[in-house]
Amino acid sequence: MKDFYDVLQIVSLEEAVSEAEKIFAQIFPTAGFDAVRLAVETVLDLYEGRYPGYRACNTYYHDFCHIRDTFLATARLIHGAWLDDEVFSEQAICVALTAALFHDAGYIQEDFNIEGTGAKFTKIHIPRSMDMFERYGREHAMSDEDIAGGRAMIQCTDISKDIDNAMFSSSESELLGRMLTMADLLAQMSDRIYLEKLLFLYHEFDEGQFGSYADEDDLLRKTLGFFEFVMEYMSRTLNKTNDYLWLHFKCRWGIDINLYDRAIKNHKDYLQKILALPDKKLSDNLKRAGIVDKVRVLYPQKPKNSDTDLPGDTDDRR
Repeated sequence: MKDFYDVLQIVSLEEAVSEAEKIFAQIFPTAGFDAVRLAVETVLDLYEGRYPGYRACNTYYHDFCHIRDTFLATARLIHGAWLDDEVFSEQAICVALTAALFHDAGYIQEDFNIEGTGAKFTKIHIPRSMDMFERYGREHAMSDEDIAGGRAMIQCTDISKDIDNAMFSSSESELLGRMLTMADLLAQMSDRIYLEKLLFLYHEFDEGQFGSYADEDDLLRKTLGFFEFVMEYMSRTLNKTNDYLWLHFKCRWGIDINLYDRAIKNHKDYLQKILALPDKKLSDNLKRAGIVDKVRVLYPQKPKNSDTDLPGDTDDRR
């Protein structure tokens, strides 16, 4: 097989959307995809600063690439579930894909909000994202039921809480919400540059006053535990995640493996390797995409305050 990332992480937006459309067409051969394409165009405009009333995205971990990857992962999970005989309505899938596009929109600042970056909304980005989805839904004649369903799907992405089925009006919407939650995690952790992007995440958390990470290395060290947490969270939130993705890759590409699982394992193995190296800053071993250099320009390193910058025992991402 060629580099598996050529299949897993489709970097061209048009190719990623076309791939989602092919999946949709397998499930609904005569249905149109225009509503989803319109949502893609709208969210792209939002992230690139062309949407009236909003600034361009200025968070480098929660960026549009993550939105693209979450959108595609959601479509793939839906496809795998359909292959496993789950039944979805055309409209429910459109709502789920639109919710995937808006799930982190709460990081985008309004144009009058010029202080700092969207990272300051870390603690409240989910309700902000839900509200932006609702605004879009009302502007595009979504039903109250679909708006409520999409809001609940986005709410599911708060992994600090278990998903409550009372949030949903139907088992169909609940399953799609669980899939979006899995897609959000898988898209992040399978990204070719996931470990490098964690440096951006540390600085987003720092601005958003989220967590108790002493520095970039502290967050990277705690990521090993986060891998374990996510695997356990997946097993109780959507225990057929691996089955659905295996079915998708087998049917769509003839690949007898869940590529998300493979990518995440590769990251975990490399992180374990660099954590075992003596007396070396972890970022010295993160070489991809020039991210370390970009981080150093964006966030000049500050001297530690020995009273406040001590590593904590827990990882606040969970």
